[in-house]
Amino acid sequence: MQIQEQVTSKSRQALLHEKYKRVRSQSVNLCKPLKAEDYVVQPIVDVSPPKWHLGHTTWFFEALVLEQYSKSYKIFDADYGYMFNSYYESVGERVLRPNRGFMTRPTIEDVMNYRGYVDEQMEAFFLTIDDGQTRILDVLEIGLNHEQQHQELLITDVKYILGHNPLFPAYKYEEQVISGHTLGKPGFLSVNEETYEIGHSSDNFCYDNELGRHTVYLHAFEIMDRLVTNEEYLEFIEAGGYQDFQWWYSEAWDWVKNNDIKSPHYWHKIDGVWHMYALSGLRKVNPSEPVTHINQFEADAFARWKGLRLPTEFEWEAACNIHNPNIDSSSNFVEEENFGPVSRPNNNYQFFGDCWEWTNSAYLPYPYFKTDEGALGEYNGKFMINQMVLKGGSCATPRNHIRPTYRNFFHPHLRWQFTGIRLARYI
Repeated sequence: MQIQEQVTSKSRQALLHEKYKRVRSQSVNLCKPLKAEDYVVQPIVDVSPPKWHLGHTTWFFEALVLEQYSKSYKIFDADYGYMFNSYYESVGERVLRPNRGFMTRPTIEDVMNYRGYVDEQMEAFFLTIDDGQTRILDVLEIGLNHEQQHQELLITDVKYILGHNPLFPAYKYEEQVISGHTLGKPGFLSVNEETYEIGHSSDNFCYDNELGRHTVYLHAFEIMDRLVTNEEYLEFIEAGGYQDFQWWYSEAWDWVKNNDIKSPHYWHKIDGVWHMYALSGLRKVNPSEPVTHINQFEADAFARWKGLRLPTEFEWEAACNIHNPNIDSSSNFVEEENFGPVSRPNNNYQFFGDCWEWTNSAYLPYPYFKTDEGALGEYNGKFMINQMVLKGGSCATPRNHIRPTYRNFFHPHLRWQFTGIRLARYI
């Protein structure tokens, strides 16, 4: 993985030390609104209990940093590696993912003590390393970005846990205000027919799946200048989109029928009015907000119904680099604490934040992709099968975690993440 972060007058070690404190504190802060019972629940296999996220991100630093590079380190609890390893075959056995919700022990108090112990050991360990120990600094950089990924998962998993509670409790209550404002028809941004460079090229941090910068040829196309809204998606629902097979892949149509799907996830029709569960509680659907919790099946069906299509990941990246390469100050990330998408601000094309955007590209290795040695080699490469690429980040993504080359990936039937739609068309 390419891990060098742009260094100011401070050393890289000092920058990572400061970042470590911020990132580790943020995970705990995100859990402060939770009750003790919320920490253990696992409603489905894709959702991990909040307590597990707190333990797993701590185990990462213990197993891949302290145990590997600190000669004096003493393991906090020998059983925790089995409890909190996720998918690292090279590190050892682990609790199967569907069984994480059975872990009433260790308690949340035990897990917090574990975090405190590892943080204390890491504090001392930082004082022993310098800028010349690049491999250690590289692993630390990955560990911090890894914890930021789990902070996003923590938010979306908490939403699933609370959103399937019959009382629809709020994570963070805010009074809903819906204006009569609608966005009107979207505009389209043009991209010329030519070759484009795709992939990461700077010295800043990136994951290994972004490397292998290469040239692609793109036909001329146009891409929407904003995300698809709830109002636009409601038209698809009311036109019978979920009842008409012609808009759906065969596998997608099976998913619709087998699961009796009629609307985006978290939507509920109450007394003839569409409501949705947000982390602020159950509220009416806001027509001007971007539609979210849509899977790739639904995004593609909506695109077909509109006579348009989803962009490829290469088209999305080229369009972003031309029209919106820098993250706008008005972009909606986790720091804004909206914990949901918002209506587009003026002059913001929404390439960053609000919702992860489904593409029509399979998650595959770029040319020249290389797998790292050891456990870090398991981070991305072994998942490059049967998944689709998403771009742009969401309202649950840390602002400093995203960039135009970032490649998220999920199976096409999943929709518990903040996932939305941007459409494209050939010129």
